[in-house]
Amino acid sequence: MKVAFATQDLKRVDAHFGWAKNIAIYEVSPEEGRFLEAIQFEGDLQEDGNEDKLAPKIEAIRDCAILYVAAIGGSAAARVVACGIHPIKVHAPEEIPGLVERLRDVLKGTPPPWLRKAMQKGKERCFDFEEEEVEHG
Repeated sequence: MKVAFATQDLKRVDAHFGWAKNIAIYEVSPEEGRFLEAIQFEGDLQEDGNEDKLAPKIEAIRDCAILYVAAIGGSAAARVVACGIHPIKVHAPEEIPGLVERLRDVLKGTPPPWLRKAMQKGKERCFDFEEEEVEHG
């Protein structure tokens, strides 16, 4: 599953979601934690009630199952959850590799129900109800 980390320095979760200069995306499974990409955000990212700055960030993490943040505002959290992304707040800056390793350990055991659901993101079964053409003779 894909996991996003709000970060200023690409090393630690140390950023408020709305103010984050970077979002680091990792692929995390019980077997491995692999860095995929870093998405950088420019412009005025300070707290200002400007909800427009959230749209590109939410779009960037749309296929992620979990978002680690130092903080997140109520409306941003609601928008993230509406996309099926589970936000997790860290109480002090934490190294991203350590968080990835802890998440892998949880995945190896018996993950809590919310995490089992998050693991299914992107694996939803799709049914093709396209009707087959039947030739009449």
